[in-house]
Amino acid sequence: MIISSELMQAAALQNKAWPYEEARKLLARYPDGVPAGQAVIFETGYGPSGLPHIGTFGEVARTTMVRRALETLAPGTKTRLIAFSDDMDGLRKVPDGIPNPEMLRAALNKPLSQVPDPFGTHASFGAHNNARLRAFLDKFGFEYEFLSSTDCYASGMFDAALLKVLAHYDDVMGIILPTLGPDRRATYSPFLPIDPVSGHVLQVPIVARDAGAGTITYVRPGTNDSITVPVTGGACKLQWKVDWAMRWLALGVDYEMAGKDLIDSVTQSGKIVRALGGTPPAGFNYELFLDAEGQKISKSKGNGLTIEQWLDYGPPESLALYMFQSPRKAKRLHYDVIPRAIEDYADYLARYPEQPLDQQLGNPAHHIHEGKPPTPALPVSFSLLLNLASVAATDDPARLWGYVQKYAPGTAPDSHKLLDKLVHHAAAYARDFVVPGLKRRAPTPAEAAALRDLDARLAAVGAEADAEAYQSQVYEAGKAAAYENLRDWFKALYEILIGSPNGPRMGSFIALYGLAQSRALIADALSAAGSSNRVDIDPGAIKKS
Repeated sequence: MIISSELMQAAALQNKAWPYEEARKLLARYPDGVPAGQAVIFETGYGPSGLPHIGTFGEVARTTMVRRALETLAPGTKTRLIAFSDDMDGLRKVPDGIPNPEMLRAALNKPLSQVPDPFGTHASFGAHNNARLRAFLDKFGFEYEFLSSTDCYASGMFDAALLKVLAHYDDVMGIILPTLGPDRRATYSPFLPIDPVSGHVLQVPIVARDAGAGTITYVRPGTNDSITVPVTGGACKLQWKVDWAMRWLALGVDYEMAGKDLIDSVTQSGKIVRALGGTPPAGFNYELFLDAEGQKISKSKGNGLTIEQWLDYGPPESLALYMFQSPRKAKRLHYDVIPRAIEDYADYLARYPEQPLDQQLGNPAHHIHEGKPPTPALPVSFSLLLNLASVAATDDPARLWGYVQKYAPGTAPDSHKLLDKLVHHAAAYARDFVVPGLKRRAPTPAEAAALRDLDARLAAVGAEADAEAYQSQVYEAGKAAAYENLRDWFKALYEILIGSPNGPRMGSFIALYGLAQSRALIADALSAAGSSNRVDIDPGAIKKS
C-alpha cells in the first residue's frame, strides 16, 4: 500500500519513537519553517588517532535515523550529514598495535595530518585513518559528506569563526577557566598555535593578542623568542571545547548527539557558541556501553566488543537494532546479546507489513531501513538454527542448509539472502559460544520412561509429519508422564537432548533436524541413562571451516 507523504507526516508528528521525538525538537529551532533552499545540518565527529569502532557506527546510525525522521516530519526539507574528522589534533601518544611505531614517536605533537603514515598507504597517518573512516561508513551505506579539520582550517572555511573567537577571547576564557584546575588555568589558551619551526601543536600561554590584526603571540618553548601568528589559515587550531563550539557556528550545525561522557563538553561548548552569537545544536547524550561484568568499556582495557566481532556472528541490521533500542540506557555490549538482537530484528521485520501506520513508524525496522524494510522469507528462526548447529555438531553452512532445505523446500542461499547470512552466523556462533558450554545429562528413570513413550509417539506419526504434529506428541508425552507443569518436561528435554536449560520449540526442532536424527538423540540419551549423569559435548567435534 502506498502511503502519501501527508499521511505519513501527520502520523509521524504524533509518534513516540525517539527519532521522531528528536526530529520534533530539531524542528522547534525553525518555528516559521526551514527557509527555502536551506539545509538542516547534522554532524558526527571522529578522532582519527584510532580506527573507526562500534561507537562510530552507533553515532552515525542513530544520527541518520533522526535525519530521516526529520525528512518525514518536514517533507521536501534538505538535510546534510557531515562526518567531521579532527585530523588537525596533535598526536599525543603512539597507539598500540601500530606498525613502525618509531615513525610516529618522532612525530609526536604534530597534527595527525602531518604525521607520516606508518602503514605506508597514504600521505599521513590522519589521511590513512580518514580513508578507513570513509570506507567504514561506505560499507554500511551511510549517506554523508566528509570534512577534514585540516582542510577546513587551511582553506579559510573557519576563518570568520576563528576571528570571532579572538574577538570574544575574554568571554571564552570566562567560560572555560572556572572548569580548570589552578595549574591548567595558569597556562590555558583557547588557541593552539602550530609552531612554524617544529610543526608541533603547542599548548602555551598567549602573551599578546590583536583582534584587529587577527593575530596572537606566544613564547616558543625552550627559547625567549616571541612568535606572532595569525589565528586564521591553519596557523592555529582551537582547544577541544572551543573548537567544537566554533565548528557548530562555522558549519551551521543544527543537530549533534554525543556520549554521556561528554555532557560537560556539550554544556561548555554550548555556552561558548552562544557567546559567539550562535545557537547550540539540538541533540541528546546517549549512554555508554558496558562489558560482560557491567563495567564501563575501555579502549585501553580491551573489554568491549568490536564491530568486526559483532559482524562475525550477526548481520549489521542486528547491530543497528541494538543501537536503536533505548539509546539513553546503559547496555551490556557482549557476545551474548547478539542472538537476541538477531531474533528481535527478524521479529520486527515479520510484523511490519501487517501493522497499522502508527505502529510501523514505531517499529525499529522502519528506522533501520529508512522507511523501506525488506520482506525476506525466514522460515527458520535464528535460535532454531543455533540449536541445529549445536546438536548437529557442525559449523559447515552447507550442511546446515541441507537440513533447512528439507524443512523448507524451495529455499536456497541465492534466493534467501538474509536466511543464508543467519545460517553462516549461527554456525559460527554455535561453534564458538554454544557448544563449549553444553552439558547433556542422563535422564532419571521417570524421564527415561517418558522419553521411550515420546520416541514411540514420534515413530507413529512418521517422517512426513509437520512441526505441529511433532509438537502435539511432545505435549502428549509430557501429559502422559504426569508432569504438573509442562515447562519442567520441556526443560528436561533441553537438558537431556541438547545440553542446555533452554531450547527451541521442540516440534520445530524435530521437523528441522529430521525424525531419524531426533530419535537417534533420544536413543543416545536412553543409552546414557545407566552410565553417567552428564554427557559432555566435545567442542572439538566441531571443526572450524
